[in-house]
Amino acid sequence: MNPVAEAESGGGRRAPFAEVRDRFASFAEQVGGASVMAAQVFTRGLRRPLGMGDIAYQIEHIGVRSVAIGTLTAVFAGMVLAIQFGFFLERFGLAYTIGRVLSLSVLRELGPVLTALTVGGRVGSGMAAELGSMQVTEQIDAIRAMGADPIKKLVVPRVVAATICVPIITVFADILALVAGGGIAMSMYNISFSVFYQEALGTTMLSDFTSGIFKATVFGLLIGVVGCYKGFQTSGGTAGVGRATTETVAISAIGVLLADVILTRILVSL
Repeated sequence: MNPVAEAESGGGRRAPFAEVRDRFASFAEQVGGASVMAAQVFTRGLRRPLGMGDIAYQIEHIGVRSVAIGTLTAVFAGMVLAIQFGFFLERFGLAYTIGRVLSLSVLRELGPVLTALTVGGRVGSGMAAELGSMQVTEQIDAIRAMGADPIKKLVVPRVVAATICVPIITVFADILALVAGGGIAMSMYNISFSVFYQEALGTTMLSDFTSGIFKATVFGLLIGVVGCYKGFQTSGGTAGVGRATTETVAISAIGVLLADVILTRILVSL
């Protein structure tokens, strides 16, 4: 046996270095494939016909049905943050500033990130499952055989809808989180709504709101591309569809958090 191959295999077991190398190669391949699909969405999405009917259907399917889970998560997050901030600020006699801290936290970070994580889990997994089922049953190949472009027909409407819907849901989530936080501030710390919102609006700038919406837009694009890419790469029948769905949720969550770090670093320096 070749000594190099024997050393690499570890006597029948894969060497740790080889396993890490294969995982990194697989990761790089998937990042490259998803990037290519994103580029195809931008180039082919502008071709006529624009498919506005398909986009409208996906907006209803993805966005309207995700409003409940996105806003409900924001309500509870706003309540918990108001309780925590109020508990610590009250020690220093600064409980009236809950509105300042909560508004900045929600608008810049928690609103877009929590919305992307909760809505993204539902939306991304749904895309992967739907497109993965079409892939393993050869429906996507049938679309190609008929001369149609599956990227234009299947991917573009979903990615555009996710990019539009996530920031819109984030706006509703921001509003409801602040309303819930104001309710907690009034009921637990005797801070009136007028004082709460005066502090919140007096501290918050337009850039705080727009930076959160910009993040949400990028998150929506990321979720759409990952969900569609994993769906197109599905193989292995129904078991493969399940794997693609699970991987989509994990990759989308990690991608959102990584993108949040990068975008925050860029936005705070502007």
